[in-house]
Amino acid sequence: MTRPMLLALALLAGTACLPLPARDLVRLDVVDRDAATVMPQYAHRGDAWIAGIPGHRYAVRLANTTGERVLVVLSVDGVNAVTGETAAPGQAGYVLGPWETTEIAGWRKSLDDVAEFLFTDVPDSYAARTGRPADVGVIGIAVFREAPPTPPIVLQDEARAQAKASAPAARAEAATADAAAVPQQLGTGHGQRAWSPVGRTHFVRASRSPVQLRQLRYDDAESLAARGILPRPWIAEHRPTAFPGAFVADPPGE
Repeated sequence: MTRPMLLALALLAGTACLPLPARDLVRLDVVDRDAATVMPQYAHRGDAWIAGIPGHRYAVRLANTTGERVLVVLSVDGVNAVTGETAAPGQAGYVLGPWETTEIAGWRKSLDDVAEFLFTDVPDSYAARTGRPADVGVIGIAVFREAPPTPPIVLQDEARAQAKASAPAARAEAATADAAAVPQQLGTGHGQRAWSPVGRTHFVRASRSPVQLRQLRYDDAESLAARGILPRPWIAEHRPTAFPGAFVADPPGE
């Protein structure tokens, strides 16, 4: 596992809209750092969910499945994990080398350290504390290919560009409506500082639009059970009995 390179500038070559790939260029997983496990993903109504444990630290694992460099813009709770801005695909992110896998363990504070990601109550999440609670409970990536040395032919297709731009927003709106039925319990906190050095690199995007958009939603296990994503835990019912003991004990204090 190698460390990622931090992209300093959002550079763009041309305005071509590329078709979404048949398979993910970058695999997205979440690692529970305290349990040392990759968190299982559960499919539900078109979304993928994970069940977080309050207080546990986590990392976002990104695996480049291609033989070329890619840029990954990472959003946690609707906030860019590198810059702290309200997330948008055109912002700075991490550059992964061919076949590279890395783990992003926190909010980028400098080229040397991060504030650790950890599951916490929604009011204590970084997004809520900075006045942006609307998108708490989702981790997402926007992936870009690198432009070739020779600039590609620029294609102008405004209708197709607008359709692609509106599609993610529609999916997000539907997801928000589904989440309203069960209040969000978990968010991502701004944890302890941890050493996580990166460097800067130059990357020119091959397109204005990302070639891959992927997101994971999360909440605690109880909330996922309430949404019907996980089975409800079976708890044995206590059945009172008339004769639980043998003799009458003295009450406390006597």
